[in-house]
Amino acid sequence: MNKYEVLYIIQNELSDEQKAALVDKFKAIVETSGGIVESVDKWGARKYAYPIGYKTEGYYVLMNFISEPSVPRELERQMQITDGFVRKMILKK
Repeated sequence: MNKYEVLYIIQNELSDEQKAALVDKFKAIVETSGGIVESVDKWGARKYAYPIGYKTEGYYVLMNFISEPSVPRELERQMQITDGFVRKMILKK
C-alpha cells in the first residue's frame, strides 16, 4: 500500500450540498476500493492563477489517502467523467 495525495478543484458555482456530495463521492471511491482516507482538507473558494473555461475561481480540496496502486487510476477515471469537476493532481508521496 502506498501513500497518495490528491488536490482537486470543483466548480465554485455549485451549491454547498453539491460540493459536499462530490467530496463524499471521491472519499467513498477510495474507501470502497480498500483504501484508507487519512484526511480531507477543504480549502474552499480560491482564485485561479489563470482563467479556466472563462472562470476565475474554484473550490479546492486536498485529500491524503493510503491505497493500492489501482485506486488512484480509478479515482482519476471517476473524476474525468464527473460533472462539476475542473482539475486534479494525484501524487504518490
